[in-house]
Amino acid sequence: MKVKMILPSLEEAKSPFWRPIKYSLFPPLGLATLAGYFSADDEVELVDQHVEKLHTDDSPDLVCMQVYITNAYRAYQIADTYRSRGIHVVMGGLHVTSLPDEALEHADTVILGPGEEAFPRFISDFRNHKAEKIYAAKERSIENIPPVRRDLIKRSKYFVPNSLVVSRGCPHHCDFCYKDAFYGSGKSFYTCRVDSALKEIESLPGRHLYFLDDHLLGNKQFARELFDGMKGMNRVFQGAATVSSILDGDLIEKAAEAGLRSIFVGFETFSPKNLAQSNKAQNLSRDYSAAVKRLHELGIMINGSFVFGLDDDDKDVFSRTVDWAVEHAITTATFHILTPYPGTRLFSKMESEGRIMTRDWSLYDTRHAVYKPALLTPAELESGYKRAYRDFYSWKNIFASCSHDATLKNKLSHFAYTGGWKKMEPFWNLLIKCGLLNKMLPMLEFLLSHTK
Repeated sequence: MKVKMILPSLEEAKSPFWRPIKYSLFPPLGLATLAGYFSADDEVELVDQHVEKLHTDDSPDLVCMQVYITNAYRAYQIADTYRSRGIHVVMGGLHVTSLPDEALEHADTVILGPGEEAFPRFISDFRNHKAEKIYAAKERSIENIPPVRRDLIKRSKYFVPNSLVVSRGCPHHCDFCYKDAFYGSGKSFYTCRVDSALKEIESLPGRHLYFLDDHLLGNKQFARELFDGMKGMNRVFQGAATVSSILDGDLIEKAAEAGLRSIFVGFETFSPKNLAQSNKAQNLSRDYSAAVKRLHELGIMINGSFVFGLDDDDKDVFSRTVDWAVEHAITTATFHILTPYPGTRLFSKMESEGRIMTRDWSLYDTRHAVYKPALLTPAELESGYKRAYRDFYSWKNIFASCSHDATLKNKLSHFAYTGGWKKMEPFWNLLIKCGLLNKMLPMLEFLLSHTK
């Protein structure tokens, strides 16, 4: 059987916000994972449209696509092209799970929720010419799944090809997050076996790893055993965690001993009212400054995530947020406009209140106001969001933020990391066009190695 697996590029490619480097960071690990369910006799091709040209004039037996909200329209166009020639198209992903009826207008089959159990059932039925329209997960486990088909990944096209996922979902239930819609009422957070994770890590070349898990510290026992197993591997890695997991116990110290050097932290908002509104209870009554101090003492750089447009946000929220991030030496900041994704409790609430302004999914990119804010106009929200990015990544604030680091070594690493991420855009674009992006990975390893 000839199979083509496609990650369509995002519709935002035509947007002034489009950053080629952002979409050249990680390979399509989800598709590479599902590819492991095909047999050795199957001819499988994996195409990531973000980093390579997609040709649709071929004739595979099966086309598989992963669909996000912002690549949905492009995915539908690609699917329609293949289906017009009688080629079976199967779609899965967050957006498909949220709006299966919409996806079924363009797909022969949809996979709802996580695919580790549902996708192999579909493959078996497809081989026997009895594929159904809808497959939904009946069981949730990744303890005995096949190895990721890394042989299908074109490593040279990605800045950090050693990405991996050792868990699924998140133990928390924020109202604006897709995850509850994706996992439904079943188990929404589970991990692989520690020995399987360590075996995969050992197989990856170089020093750098990037854990794409939503919450690497979410299962304390698993994380503790993972970090104990990683000691002595001489790895440097990045991941994501919550404020509460950073403050509780000694797990973050274990992570640092194993090689954690940069972490994504969802601060989101400083307003208790906003946190309560979003059901983000894990951040309530938590000392953000204490979490930052603890990370800095361990030599861990911080990518702080902040959301604008919650109901308690006024016109000053943008400057307050930037000032706090600079004062606390946040290395990089990711700002978002609150986005009510379909299928989430937030979307249902705003729809019932008549606040949803558009269903153009290409605008649901956390850069556009697609709803009516409570204390701001949509224009004020969008302009404030842009201003926050501009101000935080100004040279003035980059220097100011670095000045708050304790040691000269950390100041220099901070400056190189922050400046390199946002102030070297033409350089990154040139490397991508020349196919040399991966040659810069040793630089990242060097920076991460010298933060402690």
